[in-house]
Amino acid sequence: MAMQIVSSNAAMQRLARKWQRAGTRIGFVPTMGYLHAGHLSLVKRARQLVGRRGRVVLSIYVNPTQFGPEEDFSKYPRDLKRDLQLCRAQGVDAVFVPRDAEMYPGKTEGRYSTYVIEEGLSRGMESVTRPGHFRGVTTVVAKLFNLVQPDVAVFGAKDWQQAAVVRRMVQDLNFPIRIITAPTLREPDGLAMSSRNKYLKGDLRRQATVLWRVIQFVRSTARKSPKPVPAVRLKVQLKRLIESEAAARLDYIEFFRPDDLVPVRQVGLGAHMALAVFIGKTRLIDNASV
Repeated sequence: MAMQIVSSNAAMQRLARKWQRAGTRIGFVPTMGYLHAGHLSLVKRARQLVGRRGRVVLSIYVNPTQFGPEEDFSKYPRDLKRDLQLCRAQGVDAVFVPRDAEMYPGKTEGRYSTYVIEEGLSRGMESVTRPGHFRGVTTVVAKLFNLVQPDVAVFGAKDWQQAAVVRRMVQDLNFPIRIITAPTLREPDGLAMSSRNKYLKGDLRRQATVLWRVIQFVRSTARKSPKPVPAVRLKVQLKRLIESEAAARLDYIEFFRPDDLVPVRQVGLGAHMALAVFIGKTRLIDNASV
């Protein structure tokens, strides 16, 4: 079956309902495009979950409501032609490319006023630097779920807090959808794959590996220590390590329980960590189990 490209909300919903009436399972991978191997690994996982007879939908939408006024919405990398080629090669059944005018009708005139807000897991970390970010994420994901009608949706572990927030939204609002978090894919030097890596030019690309070096340092420290390490002390060490790179500036580092994101004061095996670092003007995030 040839891959379908769908741009209208109504057409996507009709297609999803047609598949549902036929008893076809739907796997969904929401993205903002500029696809890389990490995204394609999510497609592979979705295919595994729904099987050959199922349908895999990937959405490409740079969602304006999750960007702040000083963020890179207008500059976010886009290459739809290349993305569609990758989707065809990967066996995606349908690519949903919605339009702003349909996703947020009347927003520019102030007539769009309905948002989905998660008030627990979305606090802290990303929300501190990016207020309103998760309101945009949960709203667009809820809308996409209503349009695509998936049985299962696959998110990447690189955005750990985002996946946790979406999972909580699905539970609290009774979406009949299974949320899967797939492992982070990394470059050979450890840098987590990200569309924003395109921004890293010259020596900035090398300096960006400091995020992975921080993760390795924490894991090594936790393994070698006979008892948990105070989080406060560890954060001081990590800030010094990060900012030893000329272009690097720490946004945050947090240690927490992986399921409910509750911060921990003592860091040991089983804890989870997340960090955000500016490399020049590019803000990168990463996370890992300790």
